[in-house]
Amino acid sequence: MSDSLVPHGFGYVGAALLSTVFLLLGQTQVVSSKRRKSGIAYPQMYADKAQEKESKDALIFNCAQRAHQNTLEYIPAVYVTTIIAGLQYPVISASVCAGWVVSRIFYTRGYITGDPKKRVSVVYGLASVGLLGNLFLSTYIAGGWVMQNLKL
Repeated sequence: MSDSLVPHGFGYVGAALLSTVFLLLGQTQVVSSKRRKSGIAYPQMYADKAQEKESKDALIFNCAQRAHQNTLEYIPAVYVTTIIAGLQYPVISASVCAGWVVSRIFYTRGYITGDPKKRVSVVYGLASVGLLGNLFLSTYIAGGWVMQNLKL
C-alpha cells in the first residue's frame, strides 16, 4: 500500500457500492408500481393469502416486496465485505460487488413473474459464490490486521 490513505483502484469499490443504491432505488420503484397495481394500501407490508388468491397482482406485489426485502437483508454483508476486501484487492472486490448487483437485477426480474422459482439463475449462483469470495478475502485481511496488531 502506498502513502495514500486509500489504495490505488479503490474508486472502483466506491462505484460498485454506489451501484447498490441504484439497485435499491430500482427495486423500490418496482415495489411501488406493483403495490399500486395490486391495490394493497399502506401500511400493509404484504398482501395476505386471501388477497393473493383473489389477484395475481397481489402475488406479484408480494414477490417484488420479497425481492427488495431480501436485497436489504444482504446489503450490510455486501458493504462490509466489499469495503474490507477492497482495501487490498479493490478490483476483485468491486467486480464481485458489481456482479452481485447485476445478479440482483436478474433475481428481481425473475421473482416478479409471480413464480418465485424463477428468481434463481446461473447469474445469481455465480454472484453468491463471488460474495463468499469477498467474505473469505475480508476474513483473511481482518485476521491479518489482528495478528499484526497482536504481534503473534
